[in-house]
Amino acid sequence: MIRKYQQNLIHRASKFAGLLFHSTSEKLRDSVLVTHHWFNVLCLTGVDYFSSLAYQAGIALLAAGYNDPFATLFLICVTLFGAVPTYIEVSRRSYTGQGSLAILEKLVNGWRGKFLLLALISFAVTDFIITMTLSASDAAAHIIENPYFQQYVPHNNVLVTGVLLLVLGIVFYIGLSEAILISVFVTVPYLILNSINMAKCLYVIYQNPVLISNWLHQPVFRMNYTGLALLTIIAFPKLALGLSGFETGVSVMPLIHNNRAQGLTNHEILQGRLLGTKKLLITAALIMSFFLIITSFVSSILLSPKQVGDGGEAAGRALAFLAHKYLGNVFGTIYDVSTIVILSFAGASAMAGLLSIIPRYLPRFGMAPPWLESRRPLVILATGMNLLIIEKFHADVNAQAGAYATGVLALILSAAVAVTLSFAKELTNGKKISPKIIYFSLVSLVFLYTFIANIFDRPDGIIIASFFFITILLGSIISRWNRSFELRVDAADFVDESSSKIFESIQNKKVDLVPISSFDTRWFEKKVAKINAFYKINSPLAFLVIHLRDDRSEFMSPLEITVKKFSDDSPHYLIEVTGAVAIPNTIAYISDQLIPIAIYLGLARKNSMEQAISYLFFGEGEIGLLTYRVLVQYWEKSRQKEVKEGKIIFERRPMIFLMSE
Repeated sequence: MIRKYQQNLIHRASKFAGLLFHSTSEKLRDSVLVTHHWFNVLCLTGVDYFSSLAYQAGIALLAAGYNDPFATLFLICVTLFGAVPTYIEVSRRSYTGQGSLAILEKLVNGWRGKFLLLALISFAVTDFIITMTLSASDAAAHIIENPYFQQYVPHNNVLVTGVLLLVLGIVFYIGLSEAILISVFVTVPYLILNSINMAKCLYVIYQNPVLISNWLHQPVFRMNYTGLALLTIIAFPKLALGLSGFETGVSVMPLIHNNRAQGLTNHEILQGRLLGTKKLLITAALIMSFFLIITSFVSSILLSPKQVGDGGEAAGRALAFLAHKYLGNVFGTIYDVSTIVILSFAGASAMAGLLSIIPRYLPRFGMAPPWLESRRPLVILATGMNLLIIEKFHADVNAQAGAYATGVLALILSAAVAVTLSFAKELTNGKKISPKIIYFSLVSLVFLYTFIANIFDRPDGIIIASFFFITILLGSIISRWNRSFELRVDAADFVDESSSKIFESIQNKKVDLVPISSFDTRWFEKKVAKINAFYKINSPLAFLVIHLRDDRSEFMSPLEITVKKFSDDSPHYLIEVTGAVAIPNTIAYISDQLIPIAIYLGLARKNSMEQAISYLFFGEGEIGLLTYRVLVQYWEKSRQKEVKEGKIIFERRPMIFLMSE
């Protein structure tokens, strides 16, 4: 069997497949098997999800005004009855933690699927980048406004935020080992401190009933129920930051063990992991919903929109402001430190997500250079983008809220659509629709409304995502063209033992390789006659026919190879290859494995630009010249490797003859 490129594929897949896949590396497999109780993993998710409490209360009050608790209640309903069911279904279809993007990749094939994924990756990058900048900006606000810290730091949000982001970049550049135990010690104290803070604020409200009376006498509550409901629905998209964290909840599911005895089957392990993920998602949503409704109620009564607005005394730190005001500066400082720590870990979580999603898709699509799979270049690139973003938004927490919500909503919308399409594809017995399809279609519409409303109200997110999309698209086209001359085969198998034996018998310069377009006998005879007319050969010919796969947008693919004699009384051979994504690259790959004496390639003499586009998108084009270029590039890289290793081997290279058709 030919498996020259399969090893790297298995190595990558094993990282996401946990117990369901096997790695050839003992060290890697042992690291994959380190799993944890679902609650511990919940804390890892909570670093991203629960940290949004640090800025959600202020942003919600500024966006919805004194109607904040009702808009938040609507957000909670969407969370519990929309986001949670959606991501439970996502976890069932993406048990290796790759999320909704992996589901859509399977559902939408071809170039449409690739462009859709590029768009979603752009929104994901927006989400991760703004998570880092927003978290750092909010952490900077807590540092600058703290009465004990402010005398030691400059009162400049952009400068302090930039320093925090540079520290984050340096940590990841050097290398970071993520520990779930640390996330537990970060998340649990933060939730406890929030509980103490909210309990004190509720007690203050209880002692001063006039505060509730003043709140209820605000103009917004003089509206009728219909007007209040419409106002709530209109304000809801601005609160969508409270939906962050669900994609992370699915991505960490390979870390969840089934909490049962050893010696289970893969199916039992998977079921235990899915159950743990379901508990994680529901518990996280309930905890967050509890804090969202309490903090919105407290902040709308004890604070005003002016106080949390730009330049206000509670801007970016509404809950911390209340902690300092009602529990004193000592407790407030402890609360500030806890908030800064969890926001820093949220930024680290976002950086880890960014370093995961780009290498997971773009290099595999051929739409990124190989160096993009390395951590350090990506860290430098992400840190540079972070610094540009904070400069654009002046490290203002409120200003970044819209962009953050856009990225979050795009991912949740893609998850809801992916689940709906999955149910539609899974229908049996001639059914055209089911209650689940209707339910998740409605959920998708809710998220679609929220997404569109957020874009119209705060277009910064779509502008940033569009910039990333155009940049990624242009980079992808350039990269796809440059990398299109690689061999583009990740594995190859013979269809039977006979094919394998025949192939081995004609290896190492025993035959001449002749690619042809079909198995028509007259075509064979014509090709043999033409070769004999112009070339003096004594060796048998190995005719190669390549069948392209339907989806030519894939960059690499596995091949199936059939080898047989042309006929009992003929010295020639037939090699049939199926599953290829590009003809020239497959010819080059077969040549490298067969090591023929010579290769006879035809020249079509067609329009060069048309042939280049046909090759880039459909794997066809000017076969002769393109095959020559692929082989020369492969030989050059092989030669560099051989020289580096202290050995030079030229015998594998056949002669190449270009024949005019």
